[in-house]
Amino acid sequence: MLGASAMTLLLSGCGPQYMVLDPVGPVGREELHLIILSVILTGIVIIPVLALLVFIVWRYRDKPGNRAPYQPKWSESRVLEVIWWGIPIVIVGILGYFTEKTTFALVRPPENNIAPITIEVTSLDWKWLFQYPDQKIATVNYAVIPTGVPINFVLTSDAPMNSFWVPRLGGQEYTMPGMAMRLWLQANQSGTYYGHGANFTGRGFAHMNFNVIAKPATQFYGWVQRVKSTSHPLTRAIYAQLKIPSVIGTTQYSSIPPNLFNGTVWADGGKYMPGMLPAQGTGSNSMKHNSTQ
Repeated sequence: MLGASAMTLLLSGCGPQYMVLDPVGPVGREELHLIILSVILTGIVIIPVLALLVFIVWRYRDKPGNRAPYQPKWSESRVLEVIWWGIPIVIVGILGYFTEKTTFALVRPPENNIAPITIEVTSLDWKWLFQYPDQKIATVNYAVIPTGVPINFVLTSDAPMNSFWVPRLGGQEYTMPGMAMRLWLQANQSGTYYGHGANFTGRGFAHMNFNVIAKPATQFYGWVQRVKSTSHPLTRAIYAQLKIPSVIGTTQYSSIPPNLFNGTVWADGGKYMPGMLPAQGTGSNSMKHNSTQ
């Protein structure tokens, strides 16, 4: 009851500090269900232990005329052993089963009958670069996604290791040099969702924030066309400037160099990843090959 009451209290006032408890997509909802289950199961252990602690301190306190039996040679109780080992083992087993089930379910697209969109994410000092390999555009410090569509975020880093997290959409995933990590997310309603880097990466760490803007599909593709027609291309020279440690605002680019993302992973040791080829053509084709591994 205490755990459920605490969860209810948190859910009743989901401000910025409790965004993870107010998900807007299937991935976030599954993870919230796992959090609630964990609270309930741990409450089954913690609440009785605390109640017994209070009871024992009161019941067996020393007092005048105490006639409690004195058993200095008492050493074990099989009944108590079964209780305090058996119950936690059962609880850990239940929690482990549902954690494993949820974890492996979330490595697949949230919707199997809808074509996903791939966004290649590179964490830099101290900014985020989002590349859309199929739309052939890029943005810095914000991403736009269509609602109701699975998003395949493919993550790497061209700076110290970081962690990509959009609390209202789902859990976090690390960005690491030489690695291409995958995170499926989906937003089922329009809105602007806060995201940030969850790893300390130097003095500009506090500015490693970004927004994920979810729009209906028609508005998303209209935005893509506006970026293509009104923005400058992302060149390798501009990317070299982005790699320099700095804090900047948001921007967008009308095109991306071929194989920029895959080349970044390869240059940082990604050639040792199974399926990561020194791609020919666009980075999206190579990453599709790698994502099947």
